Amino acid sequence: MALDYTTLDLLRQNHPAWRLLRAQHAPLVASFLHRVFIAPNVRSLSQADLVEALEDELFALRSQLGESAFPGSAQSYLNDWAENEKGWLRKFYPVGEDEPHYDLTPATEKALAWLESLSERAFVGTESRLLTLFELLRQMSTGSQADPEMRIAELNRRREEIDAEVARIQAGEIAMLDDTALKDRFQQFLQLARELLTDFREVEHNFRTLDRRVRERIALWEGAKGTLLEEIMGQRDAIADSDQGRSFRAFWDFLMSQTRQEELTGLLDEVLNLPPVVQMRPEPRLKRVHYDWLEAGEHTQRTVARLSEQLRKFLDDKAWLENRRIMDILHEIESKALALREQMPTGSIMPLAEASAEIELPLERPLYRPPFKPVLEGIALDEGDAEIDTAALYAQVIVDRAELLGNIRKALQERGQIALAEVIARHPLRHGLAELVTYLQIAGEWPRTAVDEETEEQIEWESENAITRIAKLPRIIFVRNE
Repeated sequence: MALDYTTLDLLRQNHPAWRLLRAQHAPLVASFLHRVFIAPNVRSLSQADLVEALEDELFALRSQLGESAFPGSAQSYLNDWAENEKGWLRKFYPVGEDEPHYDLTPATEKALAWLESLSERAFVGTESRLLTLFELLRQMSTGSQADPEMRIAELNRRREEIDAEVARIQAGEIAMLDDTALKDRFQQFLQLARELLTDFREVEHNFRTLDRRVRERIALWEGAKGTLLEEIMGQRDAIADSDQGRSFRAFWDFLMSQTRQEELTGLLDEVLNLPPVVQMRPEPRLKRVHYDWLEAGEHTQRTVARLSEQLRKFLDDKAWLENRRIMDILHEIESKALALREQMPTGSIMPLAEASAEIELPLERPLYRPPFKPVLEGIALDEGDAEIDTAALYAQVIVDRAELLGNIRKALQERGQIALAEVIARHPLRHGLAELVTYLQIAGEWPRTAVDEETEEQIEWESENAITRIAKLPRIIFVRNE
């Protein structure tokens, strides 16, 4: 984008992020939205919870700055921030609920990220970024090389480097990263992790914009169903097949792998326990950053599911209207027939052609032909010697969500509440981390759930290679819905 005067002037007048930075109460808006949405990685909040949090914020500020600092009410401020003219919050009604919810817009998250980058850092690392740039250039150069000899030469060079490093380690020369290098790489990891969550909200916004356009087209459409579906699915494929859509799909497939999740969990635990990283005092929530990625990606998938649901509803409504029109036509015919029952028409009603005999000669019929019977030769089949690894056919993991819900409901029939660790103790994990993540998703959707942050529980299971895995998480309590 060219940063000329006209472009920047239009951005200053119309872009929500720039309007937020120019707002009179910009410190209040930015600090409150960052504390409520960004810091805990909350995707959406109900109006009651958000109003209560803003009232507490306003009460604390008025006690410091005076009662006249912010004269408006919390609800009026939220309505003002969610107006289309400002566009800092998105106000919507979730499916099946009558209470409005709020979510950040991508423009607001960009403004908050820019404000956060203004703070002075302990040090500015450049080594890890330079290494990352070199690695990206090497991947692009190698991945776009069509010459097999060049690809093989690059692989041989990398193999020689690995062999030389193995030889040095065997000789006792182990190169370790110093504290500065560790802090540099960890700082870059934090930045990329936050930017990834920001990208999720922007991808979700793009799919939500498509969903809104689909609803508008359906509301005003008067033509054939096939034309509308072709147009809508073309827009849907355009987003899914774009660079952004393909990148998101590849990321989602990579993150949904149980092996990758276990590897990522182990790497996070190992890195966060390094002394230089402990000195940087990272946020405790960083231990479950991959679960935040999963939650953000699930919100994006739900937006795509709502688009499919809207198309299904459109087809059902169209089919119902067409059936009703057919029934109305039939009733109209019956009514007119009954009205003319006693009034016999005069003259000829329906002219008929003159009667004529159809002559069909026997010899014109085709003769009988027996069906063709194929001849099967008894050839002995030779056994092949190809070695095929069939382990991939049985490596798929399917978690039965209905069964896990049944375990929780059955336990709550006997008592008023039960902890997640007790449920897993009764029904041990058979699919490892994937089954535990499904339990956590159910806990997030359960009508009444309590989380005891002060009490930590351990959940153990054995992986396929007979290694005991341990997950530490706060106590999650399921409460029976009276």
